[in-house]
Amino acid sequence: MDRAALHSILAQWGQPAYRARQALEAQRAGAGGWAEVSTLPRDLRERLDAVLPFWALTPDARVVSRDGTVKWGLRAADGAVVEAVLIAHAEGRRTVCVSSQAGCALGCRFCATGAMGAGRDLTASEIVDQAVLAATEADAQGARLTNVVFMGMGEPMQNLDAVLDASAMINAPEGLNLSARRIAISTVGWVPGIARLAEHPLPVRLAVSLHAADDATRSELMPINARYPIANLLAACTRYCDQTGRRVFIEYLLLDGVNDSSADAKRLARLLRDGRFHVNVIEYNATEGPYRGSSQSRREVFLRSLADAGLEASVRRSRGADVAAACGQLARTR
Repeated sequence: MDRAALHSILAQWGQPAYRARQALEAQRAGAGGWAEVSTLPRDLRERLDAVLPFWALTPDARVVSRDGTVKWGLRAADGAVVEAVLIAHAEGRRTVCVSSQAGCALGCRFCATGAMGAGRDLTASEIVDQAVLAATEADAQGARLTNVVFMGMGEPMQNLDAVLDASAMINAPEGLNLSARRIAISTVGWVPGIARLAEHPLPVRLAVSLHAADDATRSELMPINARYPIANLLAACTRYCDQTGRRVFIEYLLLDGVNDSSADAKRLARLLRDGRFHVNVIEYNATEGPYRGSSQSRREVFLRSLADAGLEASVRRSRGADVAAACGQLARTR
């Protein structure tokens, strides 16, 4: 739902401010349209239905993985389709992975979204609707939405105004009331966006997809490296840490024979050993690209080499791969 438009319309019609809150509470409770917002007068519901879509995105498809991961295909009024994913954790916690664009122009070689090419930016309302849908699903499961990560389709830093507006709505008490530190914005290395994020007052987390410790390998995997090579990217991350006092999470996808050797680990440790970074090692999820994920033995050697070099790291396990809901697999649902 376009919250700014809702407030504006209600003000123009002379309606009290609490009407917007009633509408948002109904959406959060799972109402499918204006007709189901029983707290609003019928004539107001009918007028709103004629001028403002209740959902900016509506579910076009829903699939559930063997591990409980839920993936939606969501359609906008103009026909654009994106995907969002709800991931289950222990103790009833849930994370939603939201999309910020319908497609991606940056073309990372290992990513299904990158293979789609450029699409349009999503609006803040279209982003927030993904989080609201996920929160409602979590409630239905007897769980709670605890984290929002901008790691779905698109490059968030290329749509940063909408991403930050959506983050503020998700954080707001009248939104999902989620701590800003439970919101993570991921980038493949769009340096101007990192600088802007450092200036923003909302203390969200920053995650950077690095995936290689040398420019030649990274440029092969991620064309953006030609524009913002590793030294420039990490310099921007260091400035971010200095300005905000927050750490940066480095995402590192292990690809067999490409970036997973002990020498790669040692190079990575030399780049990141100043203590301002935490490395998340990610399992590769198959797409139509030419890559394979590293074997368990190679992953263990890589992690041991990082530890020996004094670099803290953790492993992010793949979830939802059987329904193409895992990291790197999101594309247009068919």
